[in-house]
Amino acid sequence: MKLKICGMKYPDNILKVGALLPDYMGFIFWEKSSRYFDGVIPDLPKSIKKVGVFVNETAEVILAKAQKYDLQTVQLHGHESVEFCSDLQLTIGNEIEIIKVFSVDDDFDFEVLKPFETVCDYFLFDTKGKLPGGNGTTFDWKVLEKYPSSKPFFLSGGIGIEEMDAVKEIAKTNLPLYAIDVNSKFEIEPGLKNIEKLDSFKNNLKTLNL
Repeated sequence: MKLKICGMKYPDNILKVGALLPDYMGFIFWEKSSRYFDGVIPDLPKSIKKVGVFVNETAEVILAKAQKYDLQTVQLHGHESVEFCSDLQLTIGNEIEIIKVFSVDDDFDFEVLKPFETVCDYFLFDTKGKLPGGNGTTFDWKVLEKYPSSKPFFLSGGIGIEEMDAVKEIAKTNLPLYAIDVNSKFEIEPGLKNIEKLDSFKNNLKTLNL
């Protein structure tokens, strides 16, 4: 089980989170977000994949950010089409992963995923809310029982220490759950993470990999 810590903003905090060695670290490049990142990413351990989070952005901007920040992964959190993902895949090449996000509620139609399977590396399921992400609430994970694909996915949406038991339960299923994505439940303020809480969560998550 991989861990992605998203919504990073402050250099000192980024370094402290980096010392926990999460698998992925996310930086939000959507200007309307309270976690919008426009700074300098300090040197991080090579094992951490830097993720750029974009919302309905142009391929040119995504490519420019990927080059500027040496991103290993791009996360598309808007209404990007299959065609857009396909074109982006050709533009950025195989060395950069693409995560396509879908906002889920009880009525989510998993059939919409099928055309995206060949144009992204992972899906990410987040809670449907007012904002593209960072709403701080979980959706009913039982809907994932209808998941029809073998494409590995990230699970997101208001996940905190309180959800650890539920994470352990879903990890026991045959679902291709690849990573847990955390953000707002581990914050002191938007973009500033609580290191102790993250460390505790990561250690608990580690037990699922034994």
